[in-house]
This record gives sequence, structure tokens and C-alpha cells, in this order.
Amino acid sequence: MKPADNESNMQNNNKGTNGTNKQWDDAQTNRNRQLQETRARKGGK
Repeated sequence: MKPADNESNMQNNNKGTNGTNKQWDDAQTNRNRQLQETRARKGGK
């Protein structure tokens, strides 16, 4: 994949296909990690 396509790939989860693209997976992994850290600091769920 081309780095120039990275921004659009991070927002495209390839709905209607059997898989996802690597940039989208990485973005979601990073997003979830950040949410978990924030929730832990706030003492939430």
C-alpha cells in the first residue's frame, strides 16, 4: 500500500468484504489503546 493512501485507508474499514485493510486495523488498535488509557486514568469502565 502506498503511504499517500494512508489517510483514506485509516477511515475505510472495507465494509462488505471479508477483511479490512492494515491501516484501518492499526488505527483502530491505536484508538482502543488510547481509550483504555483514558478510562483507566478517570477510574471508569
